[in-house]
Amino acid sequence: MAAAVSFSRVRALPTWSSSVSGSGDDHHSYSYSVVAMSRPRSSARPLRSPARMMGNVNAGKGLFAPLVVVARNIIGRKRFNQLRGKAIALHSQVITEFCKTIGADSKQRQGLIRLAKKNGEKLGFLA
Repeated sequence: MAAAVSFSRVRALPTWSSSVSGSGDDHHSYSYSVVAMSRPRSSARPLRSPARMMGNVNAGKGLFAPLVVVARNIIGRKRFNQLRGKAIALHSQVITEFCKTIGADSKQRQGLIRLAKKNGEKLGFLA
């Protein structure tokens, strides 16, 4: 019976050996020979790049970016992000109400919210 057991990069191969005891009985023992296997690196899968923080590609650009940066420096980053979150939530509610008024479905509403985010990035509101 030739079976191999594999644990990640270690492979155990069965081997047979026999020994003779002093009483004349043949005893067969079954043992494992452990061989370390190295797996070649595949060049098809690129190495992971270090984790990057999400950021605005237009950071520091746009008509309102300087105003946003000054406001963030004056009131502090934490408070500024709280206010920004509230403003974004309010704007999303306005878009939702608008979509209800004109009868747009949820997919169109999501598209409008994404468009608002892209426009905010271009104008510098998310700097």
